[in-house]
Amino acid sequence: MDTKVVVIDREKLGMMANAAENSEAAKEAAAVWEAADREKLDALLLEAAQILRSGGLVAFPTETVYGLGANGLDDAAARKIYAAKGRPSDNPLILHISKEEELTPLVREVPEAARKLMKAFWPGPLTMIFSKSSIVPYGTTGGLDTVAVRMPSDPIANRMIALAGVPVAAPSANLSGRPSPTTANHVIEDMNGRIEMILDGGPVGIGVESTIVDVTGPVPMLLRPGAVTMEMLQDAIGETAVDPAITGPVAADVRPKAPGMKYRHYAPKAELVLVEERGQGSAGEALLAARALDETGEARIPQGPGDAVVRMINRLAGERLSEGYAVGILCTDETKNRYPQGVVRSVGLRGQEETIAHSLFAVLREFDDLGVDYIYSESFSRDHLGQAIMNRLTKAAGYHIIYTDEKKEGKSNE
Repeated sequence: MDTKVVVIDREKLGMMANAAENSEAAKEAAAVWEAADREKLDALLLEAAQILRSGGLVAFPTETVYGLGANGLDDAAARKIYAAKGRPSDNPLILHISKEEELTPLVREVPEAARKLMKAFWPGPLTMIFSKSSIVPYGTTGGLDTVAVRMPSDPIANRMIALAGVPVAAPSANLSGRPSPTTANHVIEDMNGRIEMILDGGPVGIGVESTIVDVTGPVPMLLRPGAVTMEMLQDAIGETAVDPAITGPVAADVRPKAPGMKYRHYAPKAELVLVEERGQGSAGEALLAARALDETGEARIPQGPGDAVVRMINRLAGERLSEGYAVGILCTDETKNRYPQGVVRSVGLRGQEETIAHSLFAVLREFDDLGVDYIYSESFSRDHLGQAIMNRLTKAAGYHIIYTDEKKEGKSNE
């Protein structure tokens, strides 16, 4: 199959670089596009919409990561997604819609908590789990009686869905288990020749997948952390539970209720190991440090992990290098100069967690391109956006964490 790549220049179309923020300014910017700009975008997206309606596959940018889309009401089209990705068939897909009115036919009910979350975070990087209606095929839901639904804010994604006229089922547009794609080039690496079309809208804005919340029970439950953080959810709806799958592996006999819960995800080809001090990154600790004030009343910028983490990473890297292996080190701008050996890559600034989320998957893919055998990574905060970052890293590492007080390598299912 020949995969067609369609480049969409956001600047020429008068669009924002991305629509990562669910802000009033972002909504207003989207609303004031000139008609001519919309017509130009429509002209580029009509073929993609037709492919989706006819049962084909299209990769497209969203504000989170690139998605691999198909007609979510077509069971055969959904099976094509699983085949293209090599994805387990019990791993449910997310349906993407372009406006709130499109939700009603897909679900049996919209609980009050869901209405509050829609008001606060749609369009944007939030997926909700509902009881599905009869028109949603089990091929889309992984055999479940629930369905995941999201309304993306990215103008390209949103308009493509509207033109297709069907809800678009879309996981991330990568081979199953690999780091999610944040550029069209990442998609081309994994999907060229497997799908009909790739829409190249440039780099995404956020860089990690959407937050997922189950609203089918009496208490909403966080199933996957993302840019809509636990703290933001609690501000919007109050009590929010946390699924144990966020912090540890899921048993083999458990059917996952949302993407990213059960199987190894986001993983580079190299063996990835996290290094941290015991107790580092506990809820609130790092963010409290980041927000603490110095003597002048200015916020202190967190300087990275303790000396013990740096020493441990340097020791482990040195051991592997002496054995002839290629070693990557994943750190931040604050500590990158403290690692004298190996392939050192910064993912951003600890004081600006959004920079880490934005770069994380791209850096993991770069390590793949460089052919490293081992990657040793610093750890991060486990609250606010750090919860999503650590969720992705721990799953990518297969929950392999080395603590600085351990004499030998060990594993921890935290």
